[in-house]
Amino acid sequence: MKSTARRLAVAKPPAQPAALSAGAPLRLESDYVLEQHIGHLLRRSHQRHVANFEKGLGVLDLTPTQFAALAKIGERGEVSQNLLGRQTAMDPATIQGVIQRLMARNLIERRSDPSDRRATLLRLTPAGLALAKNAIVKVEEVSQTTLAPLDARERAALALLLQKLSGLA
Repeated sequence: MKSTARRLAVAKPPAQPAALSAGAPLRLESDYVLEQHIGHLLRRSHQRHVANFEKGLGVLDLTPTQFAALAKIGERGEVSQNLLGRQTAMDPATIQGVIQRLMARNLIERRSDPSDRRATLLRLTPAGLALAKNAIVKVEEVSQTTLAPLDARERAALALLLQKLSGLA
């Protein structure tokens, strides 16, 4: 015990950075420009689109992940939770929470899979179908707002490039 206490007593505190007011500010010696970095650009573009989404769909009280789930269920008619998660790029915990919230709002329902009694299938309720149809119209408007700075050729090129980056093409 004494040797441990002695070692702690003589340990030096970590070096403190020089005061910011002393001397010239420190700068990177690099040609790196944050605004040209793909990750930064994707994040900013995503933030802009999410802001447009929230403004356009705020009255429907849908998050982007909830909309994705509704749209995919509506596209397929019925789908298992596992497949829905994979097709909407959500991990199991996220898709489970999304499904619980949609079920609590009576927008989707479960039924037993007739080919596998251990599995359940998800499908839209009439209220979910009506909301999904309304949301799709609004999402199209949101996409137009997000893509407004681009011409038709640039929009098509961007969509193709993003599909490639996300592994969908």
